Amino acid sequence: MFESMNVNQLYPRWLVAREKGESFALIDVRSPEEYQSCHVPGAKLIALNTLMARANDFPEQGDVFVICRSGARSAQAADYLARQCGRTNLTNIEGGTMAWMQAGYPVDKT
Repeated sequence: MFESMNVNQLYPRWLVAREKGESFALIDVRSPEEYQSCHVPGAKLIALNTLMARANDFPEQGDVFVICRSGARSAQAADYLARQCGRTNLTNIEGGTMAWMQAGYPVDKT
């Protein structure tokens, strides 16, 4: 199984990691087009449709936060990684990038 948290719980952890220059494992599972339109700064793209081939790209140690547009695809990704790969360090971000933007948190556009 995996944990869940909302963007207001994620933001302070993300901010502290950025201020301290620490690594922060935030994986965006949306499509490359969605990711390029806007994403949480520092998020790494691993599109859901590449998950089976790229499961090993998810860090095995430390907390791993999984985000998508609204929280549905990231929950699918976390569920797959928990069930098929035995991962226990996953947290799904409820509300996803849409909730992050609605809260007024920063985004990158590439």
